[in-house]
Order: sequence, then C-alpha cells, then structure tokens
Amino acid sequence: MSPILESIGSVKGFGWGAFADGSSFQSISTVTVGAGGASDVTFSSIPATYTHLQLRGITRSTRVITQTAFRVRFNSDSGSNYSYHGLYGDGSSAQADAGASTTYIQLPRFSGESATAGIFGAGIIDILDYANTNKNKTLRALAGVDRNGGGDIWLNSGAWYNTNAITSITLTEASTGDFAQYSQWALYGIKS
Repeated sequence: MSPILESIGSVKGFGWGAFADGSSFQSISTVTVGAGGASDVTFSSIPATYTHLQLRGITRSTRVITQTAFRVRFNSDSGSNYSYHGLYGDGSSAQADAGASTTYIQLPRFSGESATAGIFGAGIIDILDYANTNKNKTLRALAGVDRNGGGDIWLNSGAWYNTNAITSITLTEASTGDFAQYSQWALYGIKS
C-alpha cells in the first residue's frame, strides 16, 4: 500500500466514520455476475463477528434505460419494514426521494442498458451495527456514474425496522432488469 493510502486509512473517523484503519477491513465474499446476468446478488451466512459491514459495487443493469436504482433487503424480509431517503445531483440540478413503510431500501442509481456500452456505476454502502440486537439497522450509501464528462451522484440512507442481526443481504434491480454481466459486489466486515 502506498504511504499516502496508509496515512489516509489510519486517520480515525476518516471518510464515512467507520473508525477503523485499513487493516480492519476484512473480505467476506465477492460476487461477479456471469454471462446472461443475474436477477439478484445475495450474501448469506454473514458472521456476527464484525462491528459494521461495507458493500462495494461496480454494476450495470440490463434494463433498457440510462440509469436505474437497485434495492436491498435483509434476512429475506419482504414486509413493509423499511424506509429510505435519497439526494441526487447531476451538476446542474438536485432532487430528493424518500419512501416509508416500504418492502425494501432503495439504493443509489447505476447505469442501465441504454447508457454508453461498458459504463458501470460505482458505489459504497455502509451497514452500521449490523449484529447489534438492541437496535434497528441503518445504512448509508454513496454512488455515482460518469458519462464522459456528465454524470450523477447519489447519497442515500435507509433503515430496517428490525433488531435481528443481519445474516443475509439481497440486492435486486428496482424494476424489470437484472444485474448485467461483469457487475461485481464485494462484502467486507469492519472491526473497530
């Protein structure tokens, strides 16, 4: 690792506030979508041995649209036990989005099939205190898409109104598309 990255990684509270240095991130699992795409990406049997979780994604949808949102559910819960907020900007305008008593947490938008070939969106999702059985679960997400000089950036937050430890995470496309080939999601555990 370069000295600059080591220095940045060791600053307590840097960035998203995970309060962990670079050595505290441990890879749990990585999913790369193969030929034909995938309707969902699921991480299961997540151990309760970390303080927080982080998902890192580089993804594209097969839906015929320039950009589309993805959704997340925990522990296969499809009840109306979620809420979310989102902020969006494209350099010239800003918008907000929200949902209450939803059956998912809406995540930032990524590239769709109508976007320039080979353009994927990238994002990071932090799931805080995922194994704490004394509180509901929250997440925060930051993602963006570059379109050769233009693009979008998204900041989202969400809650799952359940005190169970998160043992599985399922990501799906928000509408009729799938994850396109070469989309990749990596799950990390963070120890403080």
